[in-house]
Amino acid sequence: MALSSKQLLQNLLEVTRENLNLAENLKKQPIDFLNWKQSKESWSVLECIEHLNRYGDFYIPEITKRINTSKHKHSEVFKSNWLGTYFSKSVSYNENLNKMKTFKSMNPLNSSLNSQTLEKFISQQHQIIELLDKSKDVSLDKTKTAISISKFIKLRLGDTLRVLIYHNERHIMQAEKTLRKAIS
Repeated sequence: MALSSKQLLQNLLEVTRENLNLAENLKKQPIDFLNWKQSKESWSVLECIEHLNRYGDFYIPEITKRINTSKHKHSEVFKSNWLGTYFSKSVSYNENLNKMKTFKSMNPLNSSLNSQTLEKFISQQHQIIELLDKSKDVSLDKTKTAISISKFIKLRLGDTLRVLIYHNERHIMQAEKTLRKAIS
């Protein structure tokens, strides 16, 4: 997949802003709704958000470090490879969410959560917006990042941003769906 770097970053910025708006709206809900669960094994709204916070705790510092140390200047075109395409598609939102097994360290099931969970996520979204802006100055292809599941696998920065932001979108939509069930 080849795409203009500018267009990719713009698309990711729009998704991030939408994720941020949805999270801001969640703050208006009573904490009981945010902690409501359909079953013992399902996640509450806040557990969905905490899951994203845990990934943000890994990816935001990793992306920041790689952008700050990149020697590769901006390129006009971003070309994803098969691995980046695979990972970004596998975590992307779709109506019929395919359940995925999450790593134990990233699973917030039965965590005690409150409004701080949302505040942290909102703060992370602002950091991601800053990183998208800083990404304009480096090559999205040649700048590589580690991924949370293996330090040995490196993804192109553009793909890492796609994975992080699409994964956020996936679970924000899951949180929205859970909230609708809690309210009804």
